Amino acid sequence: MDSPEYYLNRELTWLAFVERVLHEAEDDRTPLLERVKFLAITGSILDEFFMKRIGGLKQQVAAGVHKLTVDGRTPQQQIAEAHVAIRVINGEQQGLWAELKQLLSDIGVALAPYDTLSSEDQEWLREDYLENIFPLVTPQAMDPAHPFPFVSNLSLNLLVSLHYPNDPTPLMARVKVPRGAGVPRFVQVRDTMVFVPLEEIMAHNLDLLFPGMVIQKTELFRVTRNADVEGDEDKADDLLALIESELRERKFAPIVRLEVARGMDSTHRGRLAAELGLDEQTDVFEVEGFLGLADLFQLAALDMPDHRDPDHRPVDAPLLVGRSNVFHTIREHDALLVHHPYEAFGTSVERFLREASEDPKVRAIKMTLYRTSAKSRVIQHLINAALNGKQVAVAVELKARFDEEANINWASKLEQAGIHVTYGVVGLKTHCKIILVVRRDHDGLRRYVHLGTGNYHEETAKLYSDLGLLTCDPDIGRDATELFNYLTTGYKPSRTFKKLLPAPKLLKPALLKKIRREVRRVSEGNKGLIQIKTNALEDVDIARALYEASQAGVHVDLIVRDSCRLRPGVPGLSDNIRVVSVVGRFLEHSRVYYFRNGGDEEFYIGSADCMTRNLVSRVEVLTPVEPKRLQDELRTALDILLGDQRSAWDMQPDGTYVQRNGGEGADSAHQQMIKWVEGRFAEANRLRRRSARGPRGLAPGNE
Repeated sequence: MDSPEYYLNRELTWLAFVERVLHEAEDDRTPLLERVKFLAITGSILDEFFMKRIGGLKQQVAAGVHKLTVDGRTPQQQIAEAHVAIRVINGEQQGLWAELKQLLSDIGVALAPYDTLSSEDQEWLREDYLENIFPLVTPQAMDPAHPFPFVSNLSLNLLVSLHYPNDPTPLMARVKVPRGAGVPRFVQVRDTMVFVPLEEIMAHNLDLLFPGMVIQKTELFRVTRNADVEGDEDKADDLLALIESELRERKFAPIVRLEVARGMDSTHRGRLAAELGLDEQTDVFEVEGFLGLADLFQLAALDMPDHRDPDHRPVDAPLLVGRSNVFHTIREHDALLVHHPYEAFGTSVERFLREASEDPKVRAIKMTLYRTSAKSRVIQHLINAALNGKQVAVAVELKARFDEEANINWASKLEQAGIHVTYGVVGLKTHCKIILVVRRDHDGLRRYVHLGTGNYHEETAKLYSDLGLLTCDPDIGRDATELFNYLTTGYKPSRTFKKLLPAPKLLKPALLKKIRREVRRVSEGNKGLIQIKTNALEDVDIARALYEASQAGVHVDLIVRDSCRLRPGVPGLSDNIRVVSVVGRFLEHSRVYYFRNGGDEEFYIGSADCMTRNLVSRVEVLTPVEPKRLQDELRTALDILLGDQRSAWDMQPDGTYVQRNGGEGADSAHQQMIKWVEGRFAEANRLRRRSARGPRGLAPGNE
């Protein structure tokens, strides 16, 4: 069980996921602008991979770490193999971009080089640039009198070679392309569908920046900095100050990648690598095509419905349709399950918070906050609750990567409203998604709880596949109270939980115990079945336990979106395991854990992936889903995903993936989920109208 050959590398399996996303951009069954979107996603994913994963590995190399991973690789080996895979992906990305540009041209969207435009269009662009962008541009000389300039993370830059008219002495300058903050990467020519990259407009109008100078050459480069910068919480007097310090450090963190446009002068390339502290042979990536593929999101957002997926509008959760009070509905049905993005976040989770903030019977609201949107209605509901006299407590996770600054701002805004804000437990990220509402019902205090798999973020709730449980189960309510007492104090006495499985203390041992119980059930003559849906499976102990379950005859279905350490279908080891990855219109984000348990089935949902960091370094929660009708909903959703013949990929024993092909008309799991949820909504509306008409279809009052 400890042989390295039985375990796949986390970094390489993540890059295999990038390949699956890239395939959606290559697939001509995908509408054209959605293909552009998927290509942009691969660019964004690789940027993050360098910032987080390569950055972390480089820190290990610098610290002299030589410890082998479970798959038998040193940090340096992982970097080297990842670089090889990334260079292959880069080539595929640029080849695809050339194809997509032609297809965009075929539908009337032209990506035009500046020098191919008419003189009238060039003059219009020059004036537009001079008026709207030029004041933002700052040239920086690179000579003995001016030290090499600071180059910000993910910035796009022009390297300009120039000299005086009567002095051939070569000079160099760096000019940052000021994209973002309202400045588009692609500038639209008047009201046409012709777009010109901003860097080309700048490069052809450098006389505005360097009047009277001779411009010899303009070259493009881009840098990526390490984002894996974390301080020592145990030694910090103030966690907020520590996070703010980390953000400053990240801004100036070491550079881990230099991208240069094909054709850059070798001397210039070498100088850049040296100035940025990089190995020219390994850390410099030459790109033949377009630098900064994530900027293609601008084009993917063009208003051309014929070249996008059909509009999807989430429906209301059936049990909430036509009901005036969410708490009465939860109490009447004990619990209900919400499927995002198929069912609306606004009329379920946001409604739960909004009604809690306004209901005079609600006494207290407690909530965790990991990520939320820039214009969050969730935050406003919490503030309104405090203004309405409720006791409100929020555990804000300041260390949510890339959202630290936003969360600091939200925490400050909440505190200003009189809300009790805590920053979680020292040494652990608070990743669980939970709201606890305490309400004075007619028969006493009752606790209402929302437990989710996704963040309280109204924008990602439209794009991510997530689940949420709304319940007034007394045991779950008591457990939620215990959890918040832990989050707001950090104290670790002997806390007991009846139903919730929190990490880091209980979750991993509970999962291992349930896997071994399934083995025992098989030995007793029962059928064994484990089904786990997770974003990633990296924890070695979980993988080993699943191998042992397979050897004992337990069937194991794993729906793993991206990284998966475990190898399915290996004779004698994992014959009974299959691994499926679903990549499509929505990002699969929900976590579901199912155990057949000899027929006494168990379903859990929650925030935790099967990753060591989630199981031992974060506060996570799984909750049981016990009502039979809700279990049936989860069973339907799992079966749809496992049966997908359009967007599903089957992992092979060697770790490669093969996409299923159900033919041209095959619906993806996401399309099937849309139909299933819309059907439930239509049926709920039909029953509501029938009930409103009274018996035998008569209108009320005419019985």
